[in-house]
Amino acid sequence: MHARLLYVMDPMCSWCWGFAPVLESLAEQAAAAGVGLELVMGGLRRDGVAIDAAARVRYLGYWQAVNASTGQLFNFNAGLPEGLVYDTEPACRALVTARNLAPELVWPLARLIQRAFYTEGVDVTRASVLVELAERAGIPRIVFAEAFDSAAQRAATAADFCWTQDLGIAGFPTLLAERNGQLALLTNGYQPLDVLQPLLTRWLERVAHA
Repeated sequence: MHARLLYVMDPMCSWCWGFAPVLESLAEQAAAAGVGLELVMGGLRRDGVAIDAAARVRYLGYWQAVNASTGQLFNFNAGLPEGLVYDTEPACRALVTARNLAPELVWPLARLIQRAFYTEGVDVTRASVLVELAERAGIPRIVFAEAFDSAAQRAATAADFCWTQDLGIAGFPTLLAERNGQLALLTNGYQPLDVLQPLLTRWLERVAHA
């Protein structure tokens, strides 16, 4: 029997940053039952449009809502500077590349990218930044940089986006539980731990008794 959690996310999605502590707790609960976690990239924004003053106000409004709902910290002063091209493909591709090179380091790298973007005001669309963060996560710089820039990882990232779209997933975070190819939806959108933990517990019990 094959069972796993599939976390459909984007590292530059503010609700995914808000959901990160919840996801960590759920992943620990699943791991204790022998069920692993795999990240799938959603591809939140790929329009290549630079942020102007009006867009910055709008996006910061989203950040404020996430902060109010989840308590996650944001750097409202340094974040989302005007001129930033809000293209999430490079950050998504960094995680797909990590998934290929060192699956156990995907979530640590996701956390580093999120922290850099949301709390440090770092432009995580830049390849040089992503290479540095991958090295901090434990992936050798040269190995990561070469893979990150490859056609294979670009194609693998596009395949994640297509898989997400084909399932009709339009919002992030989305957490799915998969058993023998059958998908169960745990959440589409942010939910607190006390709502999701009982759902995961029941699903894990069914897996254990299957």
